[in-house]
Amino acid sequence: MADGADDPSVHWVEPRLRAILPLDGFRLSSSLRKTLVADRFRVTTDTVFADMVALCAEPADDRPTTWINPLIKASYDRLFQIGHAHSVECWQGDELVGGLYGVSLGRAFFGESMVSRARDASKVALAHLVARLIAGGWKLLDCQFITPHLASLGAIEIRQADYLARLYSVLAGGDGAALGAAVGAGAAGVSPPSPPFVAGDWGALDALGAAAAPDFVAAGATGSPPGYVIAQLLTKTS
Repeated sequence: MADGADDPSVHWVEPRLRAILPLDGFRLSSSLRKTLVADRFRVTTDTVFADMVALCAEPADDRPTTWINPLIKASYDRLFQIGHAHSVECWQGDELVGGLYGVSLGRAFFGESMVSRARDASKVALAHLVARLIAGGWKLLDCQFITPHLASLGAIEIRQADYLARLYSVLAGGDGAALGAAVGAGAAGVSPPSPPFVAGDWGALDALGAAAAPDFVAAGATGSPPGYVIAQLLTKTS
């Protein structure tokens, strides 16, 4: 993170309490379900990654500055180019009004930032992300820091030691749930597994969408299925 948009340096943060969103615990409220099914937003993925990062970095009334500086933008753009970063974008017409981006490592996804310039845009983007991660075999969604907004959607806090044990389990090919003796030992002395890791399938949701909705034309890594497909998938797994 940077202390501001003009700060040339970057520092690393390791919170003692880590926020995660259990993929089977996403809270799909009745109002969000209606918004999804109504397809109030056109949702795409990986179409304007750099624009998504830039939108997240823009100042807002409740956030006059940002932790995203030029070095961070360039770093994430490079991660995107090599397939380790993704974005989910929400549109109204031709206007980008919200979304999120994050980094993927194996079957762990690290949400970096999300933004909403229209009501419920970030919620819709997160719902599409969770559905995509479930369909693609991901096991961990890291949210870094808890916020009331994330908590309302199902995010929880866990101890840093428990988080590391869960992360290492996922990277080693486990499901992240059976943490074993590492948690009991506070993850002390536990080393992370070495790559290559088993990767999640970012495009799996598009194949499900094409099968569930015959009129849906999958567009590789650039589309996202209709909202009712997302709602059905989240209902089955929550």
